[in-house]
Amino acid sequence: MSYDDVEIEDMEWNEELQAFTYPCPCGDLFQITKEDLRISEEVARCPSCSLYITVIYNIEDFQESKRKIEPEKQQPVAVA
Repeated sequence: MSYDDVEIEDMEWNEELQAFTYPCPCGDLFQITKEDLRISEEVARCPSCSLYITVIYNIEDFQESKRKIEPEKQQPVAVA
């Protein structure tokens, strides 16, 4: 069972760790990467203890667009 459920909006982006973080009671930080979120991983673990949290987020915010965008068709240009 997770220690807590935490909204992604309540977590902080840590540029150095390249991960979303949230304070752990042990003094370290729970961590989860954007790649973890992309693959539907919702558990952020603390590297210093056995606690973990469940991250509440919208997976669509982290998935890459599945649809392919077709290049614009170029219109012929008349040269006089």
